[in-house]
Amino acid sequence: MSLIVVGSMAFDMIETPFGKSDRIIGGAATYIAWAAQNFVKPIRQISVVGGDFPKEELDALRAQGVELEGVQIKSDRPSFFWSGKYHMDMNTRDTLVTELNVLGDFEPVVPESYQGAELLMLGNLAPSVQLSVISQLKTRPRLVVADTMNFWMESAWDELLQVLKQVDVLLINDAEARQLSGEYSLVKAARKIAEMGPRFLVIKKGEHGALLFHENHVFFAPALPLEEVFDPTGAGDTFAGGFIGHLARTRDISFDNMKSAIIIGSAMASFCVEKFGIQRLREIDQEDIENRIRQFIDLVNFDIDLIG
Repeated sequence: MSLIVVGSMAFDMIETPFGKSDRIIGGAATYIAWAAQNFVKPIRQISVVGGDFPKEELDALRAQGVELEGVQIKSDRPSFFWSGKYHMDMNTRDTLVTELNVLGDFEPVVPESYQGAELLMLGNLAPSVQLSVISQLKTRPRLVVADTMNFWMESAWDELLQVLKQVDVLLINDAEARQLSGEYSLVKAARKIAEMGPRFLVIKKGEHGALLFHENHVFFAPALPLEEVFDPTGAGDTFAGGFIGHLARTRDISFDNMKSAIIIGSAMASFCVEKFGIQRLREIDQEDIENRIRQFIDLVNFDIDLIG
């Protein structure tokens, strides 16, 4: 299936208890594309960068089958920049610097060559940008997947609700699910969010795995216990890339196949956290991915003798 990915392409500077990065490549769309290209090509990217974004990084994406006609280059302005510091639990972080730069007034344009895409992945961006992309598509994709965050719940509630009415799958973390729904129980939260529009809900719980909700069905996938976790910054976006990439490769958007997609997404996210930024994602190959998926299968596969 053809896939459009919408999101930020940016610079990050990250500090964790285990190290500190220099200015490195980041952004939701960057992580999504690097993960998804292992499963589907081409990927049609929609984003914006400044004149400081390295040409070699764009060339590296093109070499992996990522089309960049929808990526605007504002040569006279800087790219989006984010800096953060993680606490010891690696689940909480402090934002130190946010510079929107070219992302602040980004108006996406969907190229004619992107029309007819079967899958749309809306990375974490302003709901107004997500709505703009949806409205420019002449034919609705078979599946629209969206990510969002607490910031948009607080600053763009009405527009976010409009987005939710038009998406099939929502990807958020557990804190965001509780904030969006006003419910502490994730089961109750899933029901309330379904009433807002999404037919499927994926709740990411970091090192504690992920939940998939659809109607009265629930599926849980664990996270792989890792010896080294250096940088969780792009893990959620990498999860999204693996998730949507698998659905595009298999051309199957059923609940049962989304279970597999969650395992694939979790496997890809487990690579991402092993090094800073996209470094680890650039190193892995199909054999690495297959071996990691086998580890997930072994983690949840067991035999048991029933009593009686």
